[in-house]
Amino acid sequence: MNLDAGDVDPELDQLTPRERQVLRLIARGYSYRDIGTELTISTKTVESHVSSVLRKLQLSNRHQLSHWASERHLN
Repeated sequence: MNLDAGDVDPELDQLTPRERQVLRLIARGYSYRDIGTELTISTKTVESHVSSVLRKLQLSNRHQLSHWASERHLN
């Protein structure tokens, strides 16, 4: 699924802007520690955002999350 600027993705729309930032960095292969450094937040906060994203997207793990993001060309 490749989304144009005018397209709407209801799953992506339920994420907060910060969750989207974390998701994009996960898709790029960043570690939780690197994401924290990049966004100037703690690793625990990154973990919290990832947990929230997984719950909202009904995914089980980081691998599924990376796959979901790459299907939508978020990296």
